[in-house]
Amino acid sequence: MSKQELEVIGQADACCDGLASAPLDDERAAQLAKVFKALGDPVRLRLLSMIASREGGEVCVCEMTPAFDLSQPTISHHLKLLRQASLIDCERRGTWVYYWVLPGVLDQLAAFLTTPQTAGASA
Repeated sequence: MSKQELEVIGQADACCDGLASAPLDDERAAQLAKVFKALGDPVRLRLLSMIASREGGEVCVCEMTPAFDLSQPTISHHLKLLRQASLIDCERRGTWVYYWVLPGVLDQLAAFLTTPQTAGASA
């Protein structure tokens, strides 16, 4: 398995630019579309949830595969798409591959989707 560097979306200066702050440019829209497309599949959303909610922050693919009625290559394909969307990363340890959510990615997505509260706005 090759190690490729993935750009973490919304890092640094873009972390505070929410959806309601200004219109997206083409590049940012393309980056975010890739992330939301990856999250738009129920299997990938469940995989991300399994990884993110795991105590210790990482999980072996061997522990995720039995939770699905899918083949191991299909699970690996879904995990690859999550990696390509810069949501997770992984490391091979012997026979198994361990996955973790990239630091800050979920918080950055949440911040992007949060609309600023204005004075006098009601819930």
